[in-house]
Amino acid sequence: MPQGDFIQQHRKRHGYRLDHFERERKRIAREPHKRSQHAQTVLGGKAKRYARQRFAEKAQMKKTLKIHEESSSRRKVDDEVHEGAIPSYLLDRAQTTRAKIISNSIKQKRKEKAGKWEVPLPKVRPVAEDEMFRVIRSGKRKTKQWKRMITKVTFVGPSFTRKPPKYERFIRPSGLRFIKAHVTHPELKCTFNLEIIGVKKNPNGPMYSSLGVITKGTIIEVNVSELGLVTPAGKVVWGKYAQVTNNPENDGCINAVLLV
Repeated sequence: MPQGDFIQQHRKRHGYRLDHFERERKRIAREPHKRSQHAQTVLGGKAKRYARQRFAEKAQMKKTLKIHEESSSRRKVDDEVHEGAIPSYLLDRAQTTRAKIISNSIKQKRKEKAGKWEVPLPKVRPVAEDEMFRVIRSGKRKTKQWKRMITKVTFVGPSFTRKPPKYERFIRPSGLRFIKAHVTHPELKCTFNLEIIGVKKNPNGPMYSSLGVITKGTIIEVNVSELGLVTPAGKVVWGKYAQVTNNPENDGCINAVLLV
């Protein structure tokens, strides 16, 4: 018999302690408090590893919950048959089509979250860090080299406030900040000058996406409310994604193609 099986063996012969299940319930109830306490007290590399592990666990749990929610909401519309109900083939199919629209929109949201679109430029030239940033020397003797000036076009929102220049690590020159883009609709074959809402994904990495850097191949979100686009449900579309097709820092403007 392996060394660790003696408890199971004893339980098989004599049963559990009288208070076993109550103690087990209390132990499970204490678990979140213990985890919280540990997360607050742990330091250094151990804290980073623990946070990463917990983040992965929570993400997995959210995914599982979402899957269960979707499966429960995907039941047929005519599940409940009331007394004297009309057969489903005689009913108007408005409810079924609505369910289809909802499932399509869920699929679209999933695609957007995964960052996968059918894009006009599937592959672009990667931009080197030396090309993207210029080292700015600071300090009294100009010996500190931790500041970087972005040499590419950037987008910052209307509520953006600069940090004090002394503490600003990434400098985004105001001459290279853009708020509008020339967006071409591939089906209408028309170009519109639309406001940029945000930078969704830069192909060079998540850091550039968070800084709002716009290079060739970047996915940006634009305000299409003036185009009058509507969803199958009849709602007005506010924002849509577009891919940048030119080098904005060379041309002095942003040209993009709408992702329909």
